[in-house]
Amino acid sequence: MVLKVFFPSCCSSADSGLLIGRWIPEQNSAIILAVVHFPFIPFQVKQYLSEVQKVSQIETVVLGTWCNNKQEKEESLGKFLDDLSTIFSHEPWLQISKEKGSKFWNCHTLSRQAGTPKEDQIILIYYDQRKTMLSRLHPPETSLDNQPGVITAPDASKLAAVFDTVARNEVLFLTDRYDEGPIKLSHWQSEGVEASIIVELAKQASVPVCMLLTCLLSLVSGLCRSRILKFWPLSFIWSKLSTCEQVGYRLEHLRFVFSNQKAENHTQFMRKANIFVSLLLDMALGIMLLSWLYRKNRIGQLAEALIPVADHVARELQDLLQWLMGVPAGLKMNRALDQVLGRFFLYHIHLWISYIHLLSPFIEMILWYVGLSACLGLTVVLSILSDIIALLTFHIYCFYVYGARLYCLKIYGLSSLWRLFRGKKWNVLRQRVDSCSYDLDQLFIGTLLFTILLFLLPTTALYYLVFTLLRLLVVFVQGLIHLLVDLIDSLPFYSIGLRLCRSYRLAAGVKFRVLEQEVGRPLRLLMQVIPEQITLAFNLWL
Repeated sequence: MVLKVFFPSCCSSADSGLLIGRWIPEQNSAIILAVVHFPFIPFQVKQYLSEVQKVSQIETVVLGTWCNNKQEKEESLGKFLDDLSTIFSHEPWLQISKEKGSKFWNCHTLSRQAGTPKEDQIILIYYDQRKTMLSRLHPPETSLDNQPGVITAPDASKLAAVFDTVARNEVLFLTDRYDEGPIKLSHWQSEGVEASIIVELAKQASVPVCMLLTCLLSLVSGLCRSRILKFWPLSFIWSKLSTCEQVGYRLEHLRFVFSNQKAENHTQFMRKANIFVSLLLDMALGIMLLSWLYRKNRIGQLAEALIPVADHVARELQDLLQWLMGVPAGLKMNRALDQVLGRFFLYHIHLWISYIHLLSPFIEMILWYVGLSACLGLTVVLSILSDIIALLTFHIYCFYVYGARLYCLKIYGLSSLWRLFRGKKWNVLRQRVDSCSYDLDQLFIGTLLFTILLFLLPTTALYYLVFTLLRLLVVFVQGLIHLLVDLIDSLPFYSIGLRLCRSYRLAAGVKFRVLEQEVGRPLRLLMQVIPEQITLAFNLWL
């Protein structure tokens, strides 16, 4: 006959002791659940197993002995292990031992009854007790008559007995070798108990820390929502800077993570865990960037490279304006208006260059203090970078606003004069177009103004088109930075890590719902921002 022994992999490094588990005579197999360590009193072991059996409704017995490092303990434990077979009298009696410094195991059986057949072969099967317990793949605890009990279905899988045995002996895993009691057990819950003790101590110490952080965060949030910031200059700056928005967003995250309230359901727990892991990853990336910036004087190198880059951009813009002031792409422009607009924008570029060179002695110091913000996380640095780009390209934004205002003014003027030719006018009170009679002088002046605006429109439209494209380029770069910030803020890193490494710890419905909600946020944001920018540019063009 072939004897099948299911041995938990977590007990392969356990100290010597008794093997307790379940014997299934129909399958001629033994399922090892735990190891009872020396020293112990046999009567207490029998009493403990009887209590476990009452709760689990499964016959849990001593199946044999386990000896680790056999070569050192064979002389001292050999006779004692042989005597245990007479005390716990189980047929067959398993003897499993592991040799020191070797991957080979010894496994054989003892039988004290004369008529008991000898096992021809013993198959030792490893199983992961933790995954077996947490996967919940065991069959339901009902019989064919829908009554609680052991499954008696004739076509039940043989492995189902293993899952059912491990799952129904959950009470056995409540005791381990670190408990203060007569019974010391090793099983899957014994692994990492030292770390669990440290975690428990950290939990106890985290309560006052969380309360202190919650108070500080509430104070900071109260200052941010104070009436001082609601006045016009401060409120306008607060609404326009990406850094302020990101800091407020992170403050809400910190208040949610360090709150004293426990998660009400699994979805809220997963959200809190995802935010916590996102904060840790953000801080880790920020510290890595901080160490890179302050190594080998890279801050000074960036400050020295910033002025030449700004001069190069200014020269390219000057060349672009000189091209527009000539005959761009063979187009015939209104020379007077072209020269006025070109010189106007060239003067703004000159002011911008003077502004950059005025700040050049302080650029390295500004970058040095900005680099320190990496301690708050990579997302804060990226938000500051977006604001710096907005400040450095402020002249392009001014060009875009000037061109858009001038273009819209001419479009509105042409549409109003076109209604004058048709004998119509716009009724401001009723918000509609009404009929109107005009005299000869009004029609003459309207014709002159319409002709002037119509011939000046191509020049204005060309400047508006060029500066709109430049503005869209800056908005695209800022959009990529904001997308990266939103990905770091919103991606469920904890759920993704569990999905890749410990998928059995996630419920199927919960994990995909969390992934869909969290991953979909930056994608939905991107799909909202891009059409808004395109629609805005298209409306201004029309």
